[in-house]
Amino acid sequence: MNLNTKIGEKEKNLAKDWFQELRDIICNTFEKIELSQGSGPFFESAPGTFERKETKRQGKNHQDGGGGVMSIMRNGRVFEKVGVNVSTVYGELEPLAQKSLSSRHDIPGLKEDPRFWASGISLVAHMQSPKTPAVHMNTRMFWTPIRTWFGGGSDLNPMVENAKDTEFFHLCLKKACDKTNKEYYPKFKEWADEYFMIKHWNEPRGVGGIFFDDLNTGSWTKDFSFIKDIGLAFLKGFATITEKHLQEEWTPEEREWQLIKRGRYAEFNLVYDRGTQFGLQTGHNPEAVLMSLPPIAKWP
Repeated sequence: MNLNTKIGEKEKNLAKDWFQELRDIICNTFEKIELSQGSGPFFESAPGTFERKETKRQGKNHQDGGGGVMSIMRNGRVFEKVGVNVSTVYGELEPLAQKSLSSRHDIPGLKEDPRFWASGISLVAHMQSPKTPAVHMNTRMFWTPIRTWFGGGSDLNPMVENAKDTEFFHLCLKKACDKTNKEYYPKFKEWADEYFMIKHWNEPRGVGGIFFDDLNTGSWTKDFSFIKDIGLAFLKGFATITEKHLQEEWTPEEREWQLIKRGRYAEFNLVYDRGTQFGLQTGHNPEAVLMSLPPIAKWP
């Protein structure tokens, strides 16, 4: 069944433009948080700002192309390192990349016609304070000649767990899911719990969130609206939590544990993360693909 009957350049452009708009909203919000710190740790440091850098995809044939923009803030008052990347890539997928493209490894017609188009936003924030959780968010749209779908998710990665933070973050995501379909949140939460498991340690990467893939209800407009809601819900949840902890001090022991937890985070992204695998296998800029890695980490 062809699920792309009405999907064309208009929908692709709408998705691409939204991911860029969300990037701007997020970057502006984070820079305002940097300016808002009026006391406490790192107050006397210069507030962080984002630097932008274009990235290019180096495909294996002339039909491959695309790229994006990295927005990186380093050594801010609040954010030790945060990256907000947008990209739009296209071309033909080799078999290895097809396996990491989707949770569906049997995408109809892809072997016969390996053309694809993909656009999305990816964010990872590593914070100065161990009291403020690290966080990840990404949303994306994939197109193939027969099927189009959305995917993404967001999860919270605290160094010092805080039950109220976890509850609030999940509530923001649940409200966004319930707005579209009340079955989404429990389904996507369970999916996140399974996906964000560091299997070789048998421990979760953080306190979860939501994860979803292959989302195509038959209404592109409905699915796209959900994608937009998820991006904004993530921002509301994470910005509120970050502002809550701005003035709090921390101990050397909490910093040490933060660095060890960052090591676990790096292990997951390098060993299991499908987005990392897809980016490297399709020739995207390695600096952009590996943006998620923390600036400093330790292993016990």
